[in-house]
Amino acid sequence: MVTTYPRLLAEISDPPDVLYVKGDLATVNLEKTIAVVGTRTMTPYGRKITKHLVTDLVKKGFTIVSGMAIGVDSIAHQSAIDKGGKTIAVLGCGVDIIFPPSNARLYWNIVNGNGVVVSEIPPGTRTSKEQFVTRNRIISGLSLGVVVIEGSDHSGALITAKYAAEQGREVFAVPGPITSKMSQATNILLKNGAKLVESADDIIEEL
Repeated sequence: MVTTYPRLLAEISDPPDVLYVKGDLATVNLEKTIAVVGTRTMTPYGRKITKHLVTDLVKKGFTIVSGMAIGVDSIAHQSAIDKGGKTIAVLGCGVDIIFPPSNARLYWNIVNGNGVVVSEIPPGTRTSKEQFVTRNRIISGLSLGVVVIEGSDHSGALITAKYAAEQGREVFAVPGPITSKMSQATNILLKNGAKLVESADDIIEEL
């Protein structure tokens, strides 16, 4: 638990009573944050765009927030680390549990100097579907805006975007090929007023 509660997170309507943290929160800029989220089954296009956007956002001093799932989330975290930036991983389990287990190396890379892992769930608590949904409000709550890279029409990234809109945060979406199922989520968001993103400058200008 930390005594300095993130200001942006405190502004949402239902902030967690307690935020558990693993890593040194004092080293992370909590005022210049952007969430980058998307599908677990990303395409090569999605991988390329995630790396490109995160690289440019880190160069501009942004902290990258995501959910440490496989796919877009993992690439967003790792790209931030690779470029010398900081990242925040919001878990749907206790901060002492590595999930998915395949992200063990990423987990330790984050907590050992490259950012923090956070959760509202007490240590020792395993994952559940409900917890993965509710943690999405923390991803958006910690961020000035949410960027959705790829996802199907049932993607969890749409839930994060919905939370962001309800919290008064900016929602951004990357256009993709209309023939790809992984473009469905971003196309839905764009049709409903999300900001179209072709480069990091499109995000920075709105913020």
